[in-house]
Amino acid sequence: MRQLIEKRRFDAERALYHLRQADVSECVFAGPADGESALKESRDIRLDRCSFSLRYPLWHVKGFTLSRSAMDELTRAAIWYAEDGTITDSALGGVKALRECRRVALGGCRIDSPEFGWKCEDVSLTGSEVTSEYLFLDSRRIRLDRVNMRGKYSFQYIEDLEIADSVLDTKDAFWHSRNVTVRGSVVKGEYLGWFSDGLTLIDCKIIGTQPLCYCKNLKLVNCTMEDTDLAFEYSDVEADVKGHILSVKNPRSGVITADSVGEIVRDDPVMECTGQVVLRGER
Repeated sequence: MRQLIEKRRFDAERALYHLRQADVSECVFAGPADGESALKESRDIRLDRCSFSLRYPLWHVKGFTLSRSAMDELTRAAIWYAEDGTITDSALGGVKALRECRRVALGGCRIDSPEFGWKCEDVSLTGSEVTSEYLFLDSRRIRLDRVNMRGKYSFQYIEDLEIADSVLDTKDAFWHSRNVTVRGSVVKGEYLGWFSDGLTLIDCKIIGTQPLCYCKNLKLVNCTMEDTDLAFEYSDVEADVKGHILSVKNPRSGVITADSVGEIVRDDPVMECTGQVVLRGER
């Protein structure tokens, strides 16, 4: 039989350590004792309508759900080394909220957490808003759907990432990434995708200076580009761009097709560059 814990306040160190087969409802994890690791090493727990204001509450937890709950900015490093979890309709604050987790699905969440999602595997994020300076650094098999995010150095060193129907307002996104597919999304930033391998953008709007340089196996399918100057430098690329590109510089190989290009720059390359730029209708 499952244990029910409801409408209680906990602030002691490891207050519910190794809790098993329990439902925790409308509880508050905060108080003068300022204890850490409230639910560490718990198994098969369900948390609903709880609030957190203490450090490290969900470390090494296996088999968990967190719903309609809130973690404030004092809930530092909240969910680490956790496995097989679901987080829904919750607010996740505090630095480093999710790290080195496996098989976690998040939906309907509001996340404001620098360094969110580092070194994770098999994580999905759906119908959510995210603010994170470094998002999903060095993670594997990540899925985003209908996500509105703001960040800076997003998805660096990530592998096997899929993004759909999202808005990414970022900066140096996808650096050193491998096997990334973005569909039906807006991708806004500076120096997008440098040093990536296997980056594919389909039906996307790409905004910002000097995108997609030093790339391998780069593909753009039915995309538009806005304020994109000096694009594709030293990249191996196959691109189909609808509309205008401000400028293209020294593509290493492949073919870039667009309706118009403001300038094609071929000056002093440091490697052999055989990439072609073709205006639609002239090919």
